[in-house]
Amino acid sequence: MADDSLKTLLLPLALIIVLFGMGMSLTPADFRRVLIAPLASAVGLACQLLLLPLVALALITALGIPGETAVGLMLLAACPGGPTSNLISHLSKGDTALSVTLTAVSSVVAVFTIPWIVGLSMGHFLGDTTEFQLPFLKTLTQLAIVTLLPILLGMGLRKALPAFAARMARPANVISIVFLAVVIAMAVLREDDLAAQFRIAGPAAVALNVLTMTLGFGLAALFRLSRPQRITVSIEAGIQNGTLALAIALGLLNSPNIAMPAVVYSLFMFVSGAFMVIRFGCQETNTLAP
Repeated sequence: MADDSLKTLLLPLALIIVLFGMGMSLTPADFRRVLIAPLASAVGLACQLLLLPLVALALITALGIPGETAVGLMLLAACPGGPTSNLISHLSKGDTALSVTLTAVSSVVAVFTIPWIVGLSMGHFLGDTTEFQLPFLKTLTQLAIVTLLPILLGMGLRKALPAFAARMARPANVISIVFLAVVIAMAVLREDDLAAQFRIAGPAAVALNVLTMTLGFGLAALFRLSRPQRITVSIEAGIQNGTLALAIALGLLNSPNIAMPAVVYSLFMFVSGAFMVIRFGCQETNTLAP
């Protein structure tokens, strides 16, 4: 019973707090900015919505990743960016406004794409006899409740009480991160074959992070985006909302094996994020010219 409450109540609650805090930092202008900077937004969204699943599928094929771990990697690739990517982009002297816009838009789109991608992945990698089920409409509704609703409520609070929202945004993020860390540790460390799962999921999760960040930066350069935009597209491609992946894997699917790529990824993305901050954030401003 305690284990069920951990996965079905505490983890979604942590995700709700994270996304409510993100909502308090958003305004309707963040969604309209897609029209103001269409090329940068299109490249960034293409990396998040198309490049990530394709790279994940290529890694699964190349590394021969087995069933549940393969589904977990596809689930992770289907998730949008998160508030962490906005912070890393800002510290790396990227285009923070673009980062916020990409996170906001991809969070909305992912509500519809995650059930489809994960459903296809389970059918392909686990077969028709799988015990896991992810009904499209039910999952769509649950994702809307735990993602879109907290974001909208946070945005509503910011509009109604802007000063209060500004004061509460940082404490809400700190509380959610601490709460989330405890919940993840409690959920994952219960598993007996943790080391074996790490050995299977680890290389693929790390490769997904490194490859998508590298390809994102290269693709942005190919389209001649400015240096800050290249940095942001790279970060948004490589820093995913591992919290959402964990909530789905542990809460909806009740599978630590499916969750394992998100666990490894969520740890390693801080290493790659730190690299971006050191590599670009410590440079002089005049080195960031297009």
